[in-house]
Amino acid sequence: MMEVYKIITGKYEGAVAPRLERDDISVTSSNELRLKKFRPRYDLRKYSFTNRVANIWNSLPNKVVLADSVYCLKS
Repeated sequence: MMEVYKIITGKYEGAVAPRLERDDISVTSSNELRLKKFRPRYDLRKYSFTNRVANIWNSLPNKVVLADSVYCLKS
């Protein structure tokens, strides 16, 4: 989850990091930085990094997602 945090907050260069799209749906019981989930056509894409982390990242509370630094995210 630390890698997803670094990608979303812009700590990685855009050309190097995988593309994670934010979901614009406003749900009150989840975090503000939700990731969009895609329905892949092929099994190869089903097990990619972006699809595996979306459910876990979206289940995190808002306090964790909006942490100031990676160290705050860890604790």
